[in-house]
Amino acid sequence: MVAQVEIALPPYPKGFHLITRTIQDKVAPLLPESGLLNLFIHHTSAALSINENADPSVRTDFETFVDSWIPESYPHYTHVDEGADDMPAHIKASTFGVSINIPISNHKLKLGTWQGIYLCEFRRHGGSRRVTATILY
Repeated sequence: MVAQVEIALPPYPKGFHLITRTIQDKVAPLLPESGLLNLFIHHTSAALSINENADPSVRTDFETFVDSWIPESYPHYTHVDEGADDMPAHIKASTFGVSINIPISNHKLKLGTWQGIYLCEFRRHGGSRRVTATILY
């Protein structure tokens, strides 16, 4: 069987944001005894990831590293009509990916102790975001 729900996320500033609680709250009523949750973000300048949920400096370090790795100031971008942060945001989103899978066990997301679900917002003013949650069981 399959269940599906769309999750609307409010606008977030550029950076890596924990959205675990929001996702859990939306999917909790649908979670089976065991299965798989797929999360898919409907955007080309944001991504989803799973990483440490305890120390906020991890999220800051991610942003600092990714911005140095894929800088806005790269002089050879040709897709520049939507601002200096747009093309780098597309590259970052493709690098991180638009979907993640999480196992379900005992009606709960089977995340590790220190794991959280991140919205990776790569635009300075990305706007609201949509995530489709698909539950397979």
